[in-house]
Amino acid sequence: MKFGVVVFPGSNCDRDMEHVLGNVMDQKVEMLWHKEHDLKGCDFIVLPGGFSYGDYLRSGAIARFSPIMQEVLDFADKGGFVLGICNGFQILTEAHLLPGALLHNNNRQFICKNVYITPSTKNSLLTSGISENKAMKIPIAHGEGNYFANDDVIRELNGNDQVLFRYCNSNGEITADSNPNGSLENIAGICNKQRNVFGMMPHPERAADFIQGNEDGKVIFESILNIVNA
Repeated sequence: MKFGVVVFPGSNCDRDMEHVLGNVMDQKVEMLWHKEHDLKGCDFIVLPGGFSYGDYLRSGAIARFSPIMQEVLDFADKGGFVLGICNGFQILTEAHLLPGALLHNNNRQFICKNVYITPSTKNSLLTSGISENKAMKIPIAHGEGNYFANDDVIRELNGNDQVLFRYCNSNGEITADSNPNGSLENIAGICNKQRNVFGMMPHPERAADFIQGNEDGKVIFESILNIVNA
C-alpha cells in the first residue's frame, strides 16, 4: 500500500502523517508537493491538516485550486481513496468532493484540545474495525470546524449512512455539551456517496503512537489497512 501525502504551503501535519503511516503503520509514503501533476502511483491520498495558503480568503479555498488538486479530483472520480483531515477536510468541501462546509467555531475562537468522537457507521474504510459506541480521545486544532449543510444534505447524509464520526463524551454519549464547535448533529466526519472520499476534523495522526501517550487514533489507520490490504 502506497500513501501519498499532499504538502501545501502552510501544511503543518504532513510530517506527522508521514511518521504514522510510514513508521507506525509500516506503509510506503510519498510526499506530494502541491505544484506537482503526478500522484506517483499512490493508492491512497491524504490531505493533511494545517493552514494551507495561510487560510486566506477561507480555509481550503485557495488550496482547492493547487495544480495537484486536479489530479486528486480525477483520482477520486475514478474511485481512488482520499482522506482529508482538518484543513484537508475543508479543502475537500471547497473542491466539492464532500458536501457541506466548515464554518467558524460557534465561539469564534481557535480550539486546540482533546475531544471524544464515536463512529456513526461501520460501513466505511475508516470505521469498519471500530466497535460501536466506542469513545476515542482524539485532538482537534481548528478555528473553522463547525460542520454545516442545509437540511436536504443532512437528511441525505443520514439516509445514505455517510456520517463517519460524531462528537461525544467519554462514555460515547452524543450530547450538546460534547460538541466543541457547533457542528450540526455533532458531526465530526463524513464520506461521499461512493464511500471513497473521507473527511474529518479531529487529528487521528496525533493520537496513533505510544510516544504521544494516546493511541486511540491508531484504530482508524488499522481499519483502513484491514480493508484495503485484505
